[in-house]
Amino acid sequence: MGVQLFGGRFYKCVYSGTHDRVNLTENVTNKWDCLSKNFTWENSRVNFDNVLSGYLALFQVATFKGWVEIMADASDAKEIDVQPEYETNVYILAYFVMFIIFGSFFTLNLFIGVVIDNFNQQKRILRGGGSIEMFMTDDQKKYYNAMKKMGNKKPTKALPRPRFAIARFFFDLTTNQKFDIFIMICIFLNMLCMCLEHHNQSAAYDHVLGYINNFFVAIFTVECFMKLVALNFKYFTIPWNVFDFIIVIASILGQALGEIMAKFFVNPTLLRVVRVARVGRVLRLVKGAKGIRTLLFALAVSMPALFNIGLLLFLVMFIYSIFGMSFFAYVRKSAGVTDLFNFETFPNSIIVLFQMCTTAGWSGVLQALTNDRPPDCDPTIKSPSHRGDCGNVAIAIPFLVSYLIISSLVVVNMYIAVILENFSQAQEDVQQGLTDDDYDMYYEKWQRLDPAGSQFIRFDQVSDFVDALEPPLRVPKPNHLILVAMDLPICENDRVHCVDILDSLTKYFLGTLDTPVATDSESPIDIKKDRPKDYNPITSTVKRQRETYLSQLGVSGFRLNVKRRHDQRIHREPVVERVTIDELIEFIDLETPTAESAGTQSLHN
Repeated sequence: MGVQLFGGRFYKCVYSGTHDRVNLTENVTNKWDCLSKNFTWENSRVNFDNVLSGYLALFQVATFKGWVEIMADASDAKEIDVQPEYETNVYILAYFVMFIIFGSFFTLNLFIGVVIDNFNQQKRILRGGGSIEMFMTDDQKKYYNAMKKMGNKKPTKALPRPRFAIARFFFDLTTNQKFDIFIMICIFLNMLCMCLEHHNQSAAYDHVLGYINNFFVAIFTVECFMKLVALNFKYFTIPWNVFDFIIVIASILGQALGEIMAKFFVNPTLLRVVRVARVGRVLRLVKGAKGIRTLLFALAVSMPALFNIGLLLFLVMFIYSIFGMSFFAYVRKSAGVTDLFNFETFPNSIIVLFQMCTTAGWSGVLQALTNDRPPDCDPTIKSPSHRGDCGNVAIAIPFLVSYLIISSLVVVNMYIAVILENFSQAQEDVQQGLTDDDYDMYYEKWQRLDPAGSQFIRFDQVSDFVDALEPPLRVPKPNHLILVAMDLPICENDRVHCVDILDSLTKYFLGTLDTPVATDSESPIDIKKDRPKDYNPITSTVKRQRETYLSQLGVSGFRLNVKRRHDQRIHREPVVERVTIDELIEFIDLETPTAESAGTQSLHN
């Protein structure tokens, strides 16, 4: 349709030196008037003279680069060999409007959607969850996803509390959550003061900001000192502490050697700005920051995949930069090819290709690389390319179009696919009710009862432990019957493993207590491999409750028989048969949980 409407109609009369359209005062109406007055009858670089040229023109329109000039030529076009007239055919712009709606907004985004959908499909296949989740119910899927989170967590040893009084005081102070919140407030206030700096500020204003900054540097230095005293050399085993230590040292040196560091290294102010990243440590403590935590979690989980996609993009850019240097290193600088954006060196090639992967300025680069005849270039200049400083239309068009399709439409949109997938997963975790923060909270509470990291606690501590947890994993007291119903495995020396408790709490929250335990061979994820060698369950809470019930039943039966015999001797009545099980149950008053009812019923049978 574009060839039928605009084929041969983008020619115009221009001045030979500037390539600008001649003024109306020249009275040029057609091709012959133009040539007779020694002007140039020139075609637009992007046109619809054939199908391939039309594809290139519409590709520029679809990417919204150089499309305004194409629409201007179309609205000015008249007949073939007739000088264009300003907006003589405005209604033809409806052609471009319709193409933008259906060709760019719909088809191009459909192409992007297909790329994202196939990327997510391949990710599910590699993750191995697609075929398994296909045959699961909704509750089983929730439990399966929770198990995957549990598999990535395990208890760690708690930092030892110092023996010296001053060190213990600093340890208790710096490990308090309120202290972390105070430091975060100081960081925000420090960032706010840094934002108050401006150009041409007065000396008094500069001194005030300097004093305020010194005050915050002193606070952060004291924090670093207290943690060093409290933790000793273990201070440097925590990455955040190493980060803070470097920032504090840089800030102190910046106060003394600020001009020297800014000249030869990096401005210390820039390092202090990076400290604001520590805010992520306390967002988990803020109940109303779930949305921010979800976004940060999606970004953090996406980082490895984004790094891999970045390597892929660099590989594509590397290949195309070598190709571009081979064919366009000596192209004359014009339009999109400048002293910085060119193919003369590898770094400059990477820069121009990185610019074009965002579709920015690629139409200008195309114009420069397709200059293949005088006066736009000089083929007589000696160069290794044997084409002077001219480009090559036959190579430039497929070179740029293929690069844009691979980099901008495929690789760059993989970034969007990764972030959307992980954000969707984070949203599902929030809607499900169990997130990584909940499991981190669980192991933080666990660390207080198991500072050595043995992964076990005593069974008599379980009730207090699950009551001390935060929602949604918390099971408030009285919780004895619930713990019995969970059927927790109990190991030797009356110990319970951390994963067993967490697995049961997860099932209790999701309402899937009847799901097989995570250690079964039929389970899709085996988390038994991380358990210690001395993990050897010998009983469970259900079995122990049954044993307790039967022992109480036996004692009560013995007492009832003794009482009957005593009554018979007093009244001199004949001895009757022993009491039955049903009579014992009526005699005693024991409450059993729902999970035990089935065991009692089987005992009767």
